[in-house]
Amino acid sequence: MRRAPRTVAEKKRIAEVVLVALQQEYPDAHCELDHRNAFELLCATILSAQCTDVRVNMVTPALFAAYPDAAALANAKQEDVEEIVRTTGFFRSKAKNLIAMAGALMDNHNGEVPRTIDELVALAGVGRKTANVILGNAFDINEGIVVDTHVQRLSRRFGLTREADAVAIERALMPLFPRDKWALLSHLLIWHGRRVCDARKPRCGECVVRDICPSAE
Repeated sequence: MRRAPRTVAEKKRIAEVVLVALQQEYPDAHCELDHRNAFELLCATILSAQCTDVRVNMVTPALFAAYPDAAALANAKQEDVEEIVRTTGFFRSKAKNLIAMAGALMDNHNGEVPRTIDELVALAGVGRKTANVILGNAFDINEGIVVDTHVQRLSRRFGLTREADAVAIERALMPLFPRDKWALLSHLLIWHGRRVCDARKPRCGECVVRDICPSAE
């Protein structure tokens, strides 16, 4: 096992290699939550908490057909929304958050999804990770880096941070990568985490960055 990078310069070198290699490996990397606009992405991302994107994508067509915009969802009955989103887990709290989020959009943002971190995290069911998803993918605004379980795992395996907290990991990664690549970086790490760098049994022999990864076996 290689020595983990210790200096900022070493971490930046690894970050550069990771970014270039994963861009070549996954040229089509993108958000895998199906959506047509910012409102749909916001709903889907709220539903994705503790749930797979595949499952969310099975549920959202019915949700968006019934509630195509914030005005419709704000006036929904909770039990009706619960029935649609039941299979995503924590369906009662998710339904409550969806309706409250839509109500806040109507009350404070003319039914539109806001474009700042502070306004987004004020919405029910929205934390910094969700806000970064919306900004990066709906509006092409690189305000931060989405840190999910895959990004957390890979950034530690690559030796780019020792932090465990998602916000601390985000703060550690931001100076290492070009700002205009922050949204893409999350997709690349997520795709690699799902396809190669598995949590339980990473397939290091198939990894395009194994030569520089301090955790490679």
